[in-house]
Amino acid sequence: MKITFHGAAKTVTGSQHLLEVNGKRILLDCGLFQGKRKEAFELNRTGFCAGKDLDCLILSHAHIDHSGNIPCLVKKGFTGDIICTSATRDLCAVMLMDAAHIQEQDVEFANKLRKKNKQKEFEPLYTKEDAVVAMDQFVGISYNRKREILPGVHLTLVDAGHMMGSANVILDIHDQEKNRDLRLVFSGDIGRAGIPIINDPAVLSEGADILIMESTYGNRQHPPYPESEKELERIVNETYRRGGTLLIPAFAVGRTQQLVYALHRLFLKRDIPNVPIYVDSPLATRVTDIFRLHPETYDSEIREFLLKDNHSNPFGFDTLRYTQSVEDSKELNFLREPAIIISASGMMEAGRILHHLRSRIGDKKNTILVTGWQAPNTLGRRIVERQETVRIFGEEFPLRAKVETLTGFSGHADRDGLLAWAKAMHKKPTRTFVVHGEEEAANALAESLRTELGFPLVEIPEPHQAFEV
Repeated sequence: MKITFHGAAKTVTGSQHLLEVNGKRILLDCGLFQGKRKEAFELNRTGFCAGKDLDCLILSHAHIDHSGNIPCLVKKGFTGDIICTSATRDLCAVMLMDAAHIQEQDVEFANKLRKKNKQKEFEPLYTKEDAVVAMDQFVGISYNRKREILPGVHLTLVDAGHMMGSANVILDIHDQEKNRDLRLVFSGDIGRAGIPIINDPAVLSEGADILIMESTYGNRQHPPYPESEKELERIVNETYRRGGTLLIPAFAVGRTQQLVYALHRLFLKRDIPNVPIYVDSPLATRVTDIFRLHPETYDSEIREFLLKDNHSNPFGFDTLRYTQSVEDSKELNFLREPAIIISASGMMEAGRILHHLRSRIGDKKNTILVTGWQAPNTLGRRIVERQETVRIFGEEFPLRAKVETLTGFSGHADRDGLLAWAKAMHKKPTRTFVVHGEEEAANALAESLRTELGFPLVEIPEPHQAFEV
């Protein structure tokens, strides 16, 4: 059996891991690289995309760094099943269309300059039509339902607690070449216990023979969630007293819904003023509708919230507005009273948040609140680093707005959470591969797995490195 790590190796994005067993080829995730635009543009066009040579794709969850290359895969001849949870399938239906729209827009922008310079024009990595075609191959299944997906390969998806529909992938394999049975576990992204809305990560007490494990926050600790909600209250109130706008760049899936729910709770308790709140992201609006369709993914806290007659919608309340049209979004630039604007994208590399930043980043009354990990070389990372000036739409702007960072809303387990998840395995993996983390985080987690949990062989793959297991 052979595993090749084509993405998310010594980096966080572009998750793609190829498993070859019994003459079949299974891809675990099919994500886009995200980060510095030119580098990501080249990686996503020249990286691994096996197409017709694959037999099956298993998708851990819908985030674009795990799913965003699927239309390209289908475009290149892949005709097999794309297996994931039903909630992930529903999310991908809107998220891949949105990603295709961004691909088309980016290429259109680049081609204006290339045409002017008489250079060969780019083609989009894929189009909205390609995204629609890819959806035909999705197969949604429920958690904890074991099924044979290929001869000698049985799949079970269990709740990873990272976002709606996210899963740890369990493959029970009869390796025909070596006449042995083994269990491979791919963690996908592991969620945090105790945060609102979605269930806690499942406990994989049976363990694994081979483990592929994420390490995004392998060297960091999150503050407890209640502290983060208290900090959010402070930031809202301080910005309001300054007469400013609170800008919150947020991933449309998961983070936006968390923030809306937290603000709803603060509003009900009268801990924040009656300030208008705008969710300015068409994708986030569509995703929020999908959240309402999957209450089976909710934890007990939000189920209790839903059962109260006077609070039937956790993602909607009196001061909250979801903008729809471009015109509605543009009108927000003319707001003069304090407000909260939640807008995508989370790393500030695309989307409507760029227009709001351009309008408000130079005013010290305003606050930019960063609530998620920012990839190197992104606008989000430069803002977190508080660089004096940043480039937006090719123009330099002074960074005068106050910058706040809250990691307590993260959907990723921190170092202790990752170790607790791995420690719950009664059977220690004989071989562990640490992925989906920057080198410092991956190295720290690998060392902790060896020294604290006694995992015998822990390795950090290089990009495209193959291992016989």
